[in-house]
Amino acid sequence: MVATPASVTGGYVGTSGFSYPSWRGGFYPEKAKPAEFLSFFSERLPSVELNTTFYGLPAEEQFRGWAAATPSEFRFAVKMSRRITHAGRLELIPTFCEHVRLLGDRLGPVLVQFPPTRTRDDGLLRLLVDSLDPELEFAFEFRHESWAGAEVPLRINSFHGEAPFRYFRLREPPYDDETLRGWARRFRPLLEQGTRLYCYFKHEDEPTAPLYAQRLLELLG
Repeated sequence: MVATPASVTGGYVGTSGFSYPSWRGGFYPEKAKPAEFLSFFSERLPSVELNTTFYGLPAEEQFRGWAAATPSEFRFAVKMSRRITHAGRLELIPTFCEHVRLLGDRLGPVLVQFPPTRTRDDGLLRLLVDSLDPELEFAFEFRHESWAGAEVPLRINSFHGEAPFRYFRLREPPYDDETLRGWARRFRPLLEQGTRLYCYFKHEDEPTAPLYAQRLLELLG
């Protein structure tokens, strides 16, 4: 059975990105047009991590279009702009948050990813956290070891945190069935206690990531 978006209550499993022509024939229909990818994606999986927002802030109409192309239960995780996290342009945070809010009730958490070259700076982190929209949810990814112990509401790939959700990025394919079963065993208690789960598999040229996501949803269900 292929999992549908409503298969697992609170389980938002998907992939990092969706706009990949190489997925035609294996996940998308062979003749699917790029403009149709998101619609096909959202029929098969309940969530996607938007990476395009990391490279540049799309127009307001783009966010409204993404929302309109998906069912009401679908959720977008949104990667924060690198101009904020990598270049330190914290003054851009309000505009970024205003744009992502246009996704409406389809908006999931925002991923705040710091570069591996950025060493720990508690002052910067405090300023960033204090500038965030308090009505949105955020997950933090630190890629330099000096950030160990820095206090944030939620870190990615952590089973612990103050937030009512957990956020996982599975970046080490391939994933055989036994490995996916292992992740399902670890995730199931979170869902049973009412914690929302967001989990995204790394994009590859072959459509392995969406197939991993579908299988994980089956196992969770």
